[in-house]
Amino acid sequence: MGITTSNQTLDEILALAAAHFKVPREKLTADDDFFKTLGIDSLQALDLLTKLEHHFHVELPDYELQGVSDFRTLASRIQARL
Repeated sequence: MGITTSNQTLDEILALAAAHFKVPREKLTADDDFFKTLGIDSLQALDLLTKLEHHFHVELPDYELQGVSDFRTLASRIQARL
């Protein structure tokens, strides 16, 4: 598989989030607050996180996600575990 760059990670997260919440991928940007942009609540965000953990084969502890609400920060937390 090789080394995934943070841009690739970010891109995959945006693509997965778009597919998961059925929104056009081009509507999502790295610095979007995913709660506002996707119009989701914390339960739906958890659902997305579970999907991302499976996709990237990582486990994200809750403390690492405290206060994370934009895709770029989320990508960097996932990237740190790859």
